[in-house]
Amino acid sequence: MTRYTFRLPDIGEGIAEAEIVAWHVAVGDVIAEDGALADVMTDKATVEMESPVSGRVVELGGEPGDRIAIGSPLVVIEIEGEVAAAPVAAPAPVAPPPPVVEAAPLPPPPAPVAAPAAPAAPAPRVLASPAVRARARDLGIDLARVAPGPDGRVRHADLDRFIAYNPGHGPAGAARPDETIKVIGLRRRIAENMAASKRHIPHFSYVEEIDVTELEALRADLNSAHAARGKLTLLPFVITAICRAVPDFPMINARYDDEAGVVTRHGAVHLGLATQTPGGLMVPVIRDAQGLNLWQLAREIARLAEAARGGTIAAAELSGSTLTVTSLGPLGGVATTPVINRPEVAIIGPNRIIERPMFVPDGQGGERVAKRKLMNLSISCDHRVVDGWDAASFVQALRRLMEKPALLLV
Repeated sequence: MTRYTFRLPDIGEGIAEAEIVAWHVAVGDVIAEDGALADVMTDKATVEMESPVSGRVVELGGEPGDRIAIGSPLVVIEIEGEVAAAPVAAPAPVAPPPPVVEAAPLPPPPAPVAAPAAPAAPAPRVLASPAVRARARDLGIDLARVAPGPDGRVRHADLDRFIAYNPGHGPAGAARPDETIKVIGLRRRIAENMAASKRHIPHFSYVEEIDVTELEALRADLNSAHAARGKLTLLPFVITAICRAVPDFPMINARYDDEAGVVTRHGAVHLGLATQTPGGLMVPVIRDAQGLNLWQLAREIARLAEAARGGTIAAAELSGSTLTVTSLGPLGGVATTPVINRPEVAIIGPNRIIERPMFVPDGQGGERVAKRKLMNLSISCDHRVVDGWDAASFVQALRRLMEKPALLLV
């Protein structure tokens, strides 16, 4: 028997190291040539490493969350005979983890007709990482009952869905066991970026109430009259208002290089769209949002959100934003104080629409009480670049546009 050391190959683009995100094998496992070994993450993408040989795994080069240098041993495999050292080639990037979509398991093949005394064939092995297997074992869940992702592999997100829809899978009334979860991969990148943003940027937030009664009526009319063009949510109107107001407030649509001491005020609005995915928060970018109409914005929002959640989004679509919008959708909230997407200098957060009584003009010089649809709009800014007066004035400009929505269509 011979031991073959597979070293982390040069993934390209000047990458010096990569983070081990997940192992697909454990010590003692037998792996076939081209079988999945591990997922590793660089600054650019998540990459699946495949075994160049068949054999038995005898040593792993690290734990999930460890960062290893290019050329360092990733895994040692015991093989039969001799094997020539394979050239270190760059593997093809693979998509991030699969989307949170309920995928029915494939039906099992017809059972062969066997004599009564013949032993039953063993069940096919469920594809899952050791961590997923351990968690399922602790929870008393048979992985064969869990619907896998599109690639046939059961991940933590698939296990979470099973638990959500099968609350009676464990002992009645039993407390869920404590979990110790290592912060790795995308989750660690998010943590590092958020910490850097709060550490380096002196944030301030401003919140204004906006009457969106007429805007919501216009949205309903447009959806009714142009149903074939797709459904409009509130977000395309918010983005359109932002693009209309930005030329008068160029300090909002900017990026600050604090090391060089340079602020770049951008003419085009490359709008980041904070999107929750199974792996964590991503910010896909709507390029040149100022040039898109309401329906084009709606289609681009849907396309980017689906790609981000489904793990098919391109790396180029996750960079280069000049201003970000974050919305919790139906969760909404009364007000938010979002964290700036560094190196941008502002982030805007529309909140939940609620109905409340308000005093409105009665048309005869007095006032009357009427039911109105109201929404708070939040903005957080970098106080090194944006003054409070500028932020408040920008939000008031958004308010005027959204309370008289015909201006958005002129």
